[in-house]
Amino acid sequence: MAEHTVKAFDEDITRIRGLIAEMGGLAEVAVQEAMDALINSDEALADAVVARDKKIDALEVEVDKLAVRIIALRAPMADDLREVVAALKISGVVERIGDYAKNIAKRVDRIERRKMFEPLTLLPAMGDLASEMVHDVLTAYGARDVVLAREVIVRDRKMDGFYDSLFRNLVSFMMENPATISSAAQMLFIARNLERIGDHATNVAEMIHYAATGTYPPDRSDD
Repeated sequence: MAEHTVKAFDEDITRIRGLIAEMGGLAEVAVQEAMDALINSDEALADAVVARDKKIDALEVEVDKLAVRIIALRAPMADDLREVVAALKISGVVERIGDYAKNIAKRVDRIERRKMFEPLTLLPAMGDLASEMVHDVLTAYGARDVVLAREVIVRDRKMDGFYDSLFRNLVSFMMENPATISSAAQMLFIARNLERIGDHATNVAEMIHYAATGTYPPDRSDD
């Protein structure tokens, strides 16, 4: 009976990891495609990103149900319980990353006079960093790689620097070109969503560290 219970628990954990990996893959693609749609003014691609967000939402519901089932039926302890709780939290964070990508996609058609916007040239690099952080943190989760998770946390400071620079750039641009305030505000919203994606990737990295070690990383930032 004990062996059967252990096998069943392992199967459940494998399943929940698979669901999160699927969610993460969809979220990563959503971030990349939302930025591609923005840069290329591709409204069809933006619409596809928005539509696919429902799949990420549905997967989160599956993770929630499975996590509750594992806790209720398997009564995991110590390391196993941390694993399940971390998975439950991570799925919620990944779902939010998908939401941020959707938010970006929804603003693809709201930026006018694109050629006038020098700040628009800063967004692709910020988007690339956000995508890399999401990709690497999901790799860290799949491989239980605490070192890679710590690297993602460190990179969040670079993301914050990108946002601060773009914020200053856009505010100056709006002051000099009042007619562009509406479109510039949309870009500022997009930059904020990218910065939040970086924050959420960092949150996942911290949960990976906690699930593996029982402690949060020493370089965790609460500011």
